[in-house]
This record gives sequence, C-alpha cells and structure tokens, in this order.
Amino acid sequence: MNRRNYQKELEELIDRAGKEKKVPRLLLHSCCAPCSSYVLEYLSQYFSITLFYFNPNIYPPEEYEKRVEEQARLIEEQPHLHPVTLLKGDYVPKRFFEAVKGHEKDREGGERCFLCYELRLREAAEKAAEGGFDYFATTLSISPLKNAEKLNQIGERIGAELGVAYLPSDFKKKGGYQRSVELSREYGLYRQNFCGCIYSGEALDTPGYL
Repeated sequence: MNRRNYQKELEELIDRAGKEKKVPRLLLHSCCAPCSSYVLEYLSQYFSITLFYFNPNIYPPEEYEKRVEEQARLIEEQPHLHPVTLLKGDYVPKRFFEAVKGHEKDREGGERCFLCYELRLREAAEKAAEGGFDYFATTLSISPLKNAEKLNQIGERIGAELGVAYLPSDFKKKGGYQRSVELSREYGLYRQNFCGCIYSGEALDTPGYL
C-alpha cells in the first residue's frame, strides 16, 4: 500500500486556499521553540496562526518554564507575514501521567508516545473547535524521531470526531528539520536534548534529541 505524502497534501491545500483569496485560521500545537521555528516561518505565509503551547509531558517544571519562555521570545522576535499569537495551555503533569499509565516502560517512540500525541492533539482540537478555527495541527512531525504517519492518523481521527479539520503535515520534508536547526542557531534558541518527559531520560546523551 502506498504511503500518503502529507507534505504534498499540505501544499495542495495551501494552493486551494490561495485561489480562494482567504487567510485561514490555524491553531498550531507546538512542542518547543526550535521545532516551531521553521513551521512558523513556513505556515505564517499562508495562515493566521494561534500557537498553542500545551505540553504536560514536560518534566521538571523548570524545564517547562524554560521552554515556554523561549517559545514566547521566538514569536516576538521572528517576522511573520500573517499574525502569530501565543496561547498557553494549562501545565498539569498529572494529565500526562494518567494518560500513559501502564506504559511507563514502553520503548521510546512506542505506544507511550502515541498516547502522548493523543493527549496533546485532542486538547488542541478542542481549543480549535471552541475558537472556530479552520484547521489545527502540530509541529511534532518536524522531528525525525517522531512518527508523522501516526500523528496524522490521530489528528484526522480526533478532528473528524470534534468537527474541525486537521492540517496534513510532515514538516521535516523539504529540508524542514535542517531549517529548524539553522533558525535555532540564528535566534540563539535553547535546544533541548530530550523530548521532555521523565521517561525519555535515557535519551539525554543523544545529541540533538527532540
């Protein structure tokens, strides 16, 4: 079975919106400033974006605060064609621990991560539905270590359930990940070396881990 080309689907959607001469509203979930850097540079050409920072998986609280501060700084310093605003979600780590209960020992990139995707994408979809956004999406697919196909499957399922369209995406394509590294360097962003959750601690010695 042929795998879907989510980047191509995104480009076709952008092209259709351009012909309609409208600027769609996008609620974009972000995991961190480095990952959002390229995605904002790219998508703000075509969408009015509310960047939703909701990551109860991040541990400890000091790490969370450091990342959210960098996210706010990037939005303020980076130029965008269309407006980009920041919406901070509630930081309640208990929600993450409850969501992944029983999967603490899963391998990195396995079912525990998929449950974490679900938690964050569902919250984003709910905010998008409440706010009347045209689409919702996440920056997570920019990481080579994140499962873009699973992210899109979860996003589309939740979007259909809640009545808000999920923006198909695989932001690592066409040099997206490399560009995020360049932008992180350009803006002097704090670039963490682990995904954020306490269970990914074994990845701390992996250079460039996202």
